[in-house]
Parts: sequence; structure tokens; C-alpha cells
Amino acid sequence: MKTVGQLLDEKGHEVKSIAPETALTEAMQLMADSNIGALLVMQDEKLVGILTERDFSRKSYLMNKPVKDMRVNEIMTRQVAYVHPDYTNKDCMALITEMRVRHLPVLENDRVVGLISIGDLVKDIISEHQFIIHQLERYIYSTPE
Repeated sequence: MKTVGQLLDEKGHEVKSIAPETALTEAMQLMADSNIGALLVMQDEKLVGILTERDFSRKSYLMNKPVKDMRVNEIMTRQVAYVHPDYTNKDCMALITEMRVRHLPVLENDRVVGLISIGDLVKDIISEHQFIIHQLERYIYSTPE
């Protein structure tokens, strides 16, 4: 089973982020342009929250003000579940299930080094299963009767 560090080495360490005082419409445009479902909210290189499509769809609806007048810090999630590069895929899946989140920032020495999504984890699990199936097929077909 791969570690988060290994997954990031394959996927890349690029993370899209935004400042907490940014207009919400600008944040949503960045997510749409980047085809992503979450932005890390950073203040002076420190993780202070996460903004997800779920935050937007649920929290902005409940506020009694026009979206064009809202800021990221008004709806962002402040308590962010995160992992370290040495966590395994299994560790991450357990945390995602328990916390009911879809994105996990990766922190090393309190510094953001990447972001893992549930899609990244599922893709890795499928790849691992395909490898095992391929190995078993090779074993079965190469075994004399």
C-alpha cells in the first residue's frame, strides 16, 4: 500500500489556494477554471481553512446576503482534517470516512506539501487491485497442469 508521499510524487505537489478575504465569486471562478472541488485557504503560508463546493452549496445558501458580497472566510471550513506524507492510503480512507470529507491537505512540519482527494485514493486502490489481478492471472496461466 502506498503512502501519501508516494501518491503525491506520482500526482504532483501543486495545490491551489486562496486568501480568506478573497471574494467568494473569485474563489468559485478559480475552482471552475481549474476543474477542482476545493481550495486551501492560506494566510501567510499557513493553512487556516478549506473551501469546498460543499461549503459553497450549503453555507452560502443559508446566509442572508448576495453571493457577490460574500468572502471566503464567511463560509470556509476552519477545522481542517489533514494527513502527513507517511500516512497510507488506508489511513486516509479511514479518516475521510470518519470525518465525511473529500479532500485532505498534506502537511509536513506545519507546511502544506500537497492535497489528496478521495478520487486520488480510489484511483490508487483500483490500480493496486488491477496489479494483483494481473499477477494472479500470470500465475494461473503459467502453472503447469
